[in-house]
Amino acid sequence: MVEEEEFREAEEQDLYEHLRVVVDKGQSLLRIDKFLMYKIENASRNRIQSAIDAGSVLVNEKTVKASYKVKPMDVISVVLPHPPRDTEVYPEDIPLNIVYEDNDVLVINKPAGLVVHPGYNNYSGTLVNGLVYHFQQLPQLPGNDGRPGLVHRIDKDTSGLLLISKNEKSMAWLARQFYEHTIARKYLALVWGDLEEDGTVTGYIGRSLRDRRIMDVYQDETKGKWSVTHYRVLERFNYVTLIECQLETGRTHQIRAHMKHIGHPLFNDGTYGGDKIISGTVFSKYKQFVTNCFEIIPRQALHAKSLGFVHPSSRQFIHFDSELPADFSTVLQKWRNYTSAAQPE
Repeated sequence: MVEEEEFREAEEQDLYEHLRVVVDKGQSLLRIDKFLMYKIENASRNRIQSAIDAGSVLVNEKTVKASYKVKPMDVISVVLPHPPRDTEVYPEDIPLNIVYEDNDVLVINKPAGLVVHPGYNNYSGTLVNGLVYHFQQLPQLPGNDGRPGLVHRIDKDTSGLLLISKNEKSMAWLARQFYEHTIARKYLALVWGDLEEDGTVTGYIGRSLRDRRIMDVYQDETKGKWSVTHYRVLERFNYVTLIECQLETGRTHQIRAHMKHIGHPLFNDGTYGGDKIISGTVFSKYKQFVTNCFEIIPRQALHAKSLGFVHPSSRQFIHFDSELPADFSTVLQKWRNYTSAAQPE
């Protein structure tokens, strides 16, 4: 979305349609500012209300107030005084850590902090900008403009393996495997709390009604998409646990939302409440220890460790594994040292 000054100028200039939504037949009456919060990614209610007040939101080609309640089959347009942003991805010389490459696919080990594809507030400096610099004519899925080569993604602050398609044939082949949940993906995660046994988390993942930046797990199929995460305990450190997560589905923030849902958010995951002490002692020495760990790994402790798939040309199953990045492995060793020092002689 643009600044409020641009909204105010909208009525005085040529207008360009940035969004057009035809309301579903089954839509219940809902305030338009709230309705658009669910349709426009990363837009706050205040920003939407400013756009409505400036006349930048039309319903059936007429301006409305923020209190207007949308009805089935309403046609909603968001118009602004400048054309929609160019969706072309421009090449940038960004180093890529290529684990494997052939004529069909790439496997890349993405560092934490690197955004995968351009989007709101991240129009450059992404992995995709690097891909179009190093490779020509990368394919993209229909309706997936601006994301050439991508058949899946991982979050900005998650490190690990990412699969890239280099041609249309492999794109279709790999996309089908993701759709059928036959891609083998395992993640390592450090979570708060002492998990006693292995388990599975299921539910329908959808955007939180309180904060659209995060995902919640629902039991109502109308509120999200079905999701399954299997986890296995690898190592316990009294107050945190290292687990291996195997994805059966691949929803947005799936592991992060699932572990928060069962009361074990990822270590230092600020979005899902893991950036504060969830379990442990009240002693200042322990608090300082955790603070030091947070400084070492200033992100959620999540790494996409392994990836396996049937190759589009050879039709053979191939598998890749990766080492933990330095920040993650360092924090694990600190927890091992802390736990062993706390054990009685």
